[in-house]
Amino acid sequence: MAVSEQGLLERNKETMTLNMGPQHPSTHGVFRVILEMDGELVNTSEPEIGYLHTGIEKTSEAKRYSHVIPMTDRLDYLNPPGNNLAFCLTTEKLLEIDIPKRAQYIRVMMCELARIGSHLLWLGTHALDIGAMTVFLYAWREREMILDLNELISGVRMMTSFIRVGGVAQDAQPEWLKGVRDFVDYLPDKVDEYERLLTNNPIWMDRTQGVGVISREEAINYSLSGPCLRASGANWDFRKKRPYSSYEEFRFDIPVYRNGDVFDRYKVRIDEIRQSREIIVQALKNLPEGPYKAEDSKVSLPPRETLKTSMEALIHHFKLSAEGFKVPRGEAYVPVEGPRGEVGFYIVSDGSVIPYRVKLRAPSYMAIPGMCKMMEGCFIADVVAVIGSVDIVMGEVDR
Repeated sequence: MAVSEQGLLERNKETMTLNMGPQHPSTHGVFRVILEMDGELVNTSEPEIGYLHTGIEKTSEAKRYSHVIPMTDRLDYLNPPGNNLAFCLTTEKLLEIDIPKRAQYIRVMMCELARIGSHLLWLGTHALDIGAMTVFLYAWREREMILDLNELISGVRMMTSFIRVGGVAQDAQPEWLKGVRDFVDYLPDKVDEYERLLTNNPIWMDRTQGVGVISREEAINYSLSGPCLRASGANWDFRKKRPYSSYEEFRFDIPVYRNGDVFDRYKVRIDEIRQSREIIVQALKNLPEGPYKAEDSKVSLPPRETLKTSMEALIHHFKLSAEGFKVPRGEAYVPVEGPRGEVGFYIVSDGSVIPYRVKLRAPSYMAIPGMCKMMEGCFIADVVAVIGSVDIVMGEVDR
């Protein structure tokens, strides 16, 4: 019988190596972690990724800027508008163009709806992992309403590609605004219902409190961001610290907790759902009039109704669609606050219509070392709770 390099049979070791994933349902994608176990306790964990590699970053360096946007949808496929926004803001910084205020507000509403939808899917699947099935059915019900709103404004339920360089794909129609207003009026009672089912539930508290703890200093040193960072006591949110897309005009709070455990990461996201709703309410109330894209810019297509009456508009539409737009030489990075944390595209332009280099700062990828740190000292049953609490999306990990 073959022996290990140390000359020991596996059964004679004091610890046991356990392979979890890549097909385990609680890993939320094709994520694999190799656990070194001492009985039921985790000594060390070693992540292994790459099972879903798509090459989106490299493919982006062979596409025109406007053609990269649909690919950003597929990175964090629960936050397509946020990915669109991060890419467009960086491109717009290189172009040095101003975005109309109405377009900025529509962007904010789309991103906050996506944040709520992402947190709802997280809540349902995370609760299901731990054994609470009812919450999954309730959260999925509310998320379905957000997908219907996406379809109403863009024609697509998930991969909307709605935010474009220079603005958004089309204006917010009264029917969509009414649907958003109805949804934000409907949501608060449902969030209260989730909390009645979970927050003070003794089983939920036993499975989440004091589990997967990471301190504020460790969270910062491991480059965590988003809810995982704020659950450990660090008050950092790009919407407040480095406002973009007119976020400085909205009043909202940043939920921050101190224990850095699975329970606090749950509480942060529940509170964020409420705060995102408040932002959308303000955006609906104060939505400015005006254009929904930079109409005087060379990056935006002319209104479709002008193509039959204006030769100049037809030529502009043809050249922009066939050739794209050139971006001045330079480099830029503009981060945004996604549902999982800091999302940003570092773009290098060589002055052509195709980006020379595109690099994504993916919060799920950056969170994996910290997540493995959280597992150390936990029971094997708690590993499921830890992975769920971090809310990784493998599409942006293996890009």
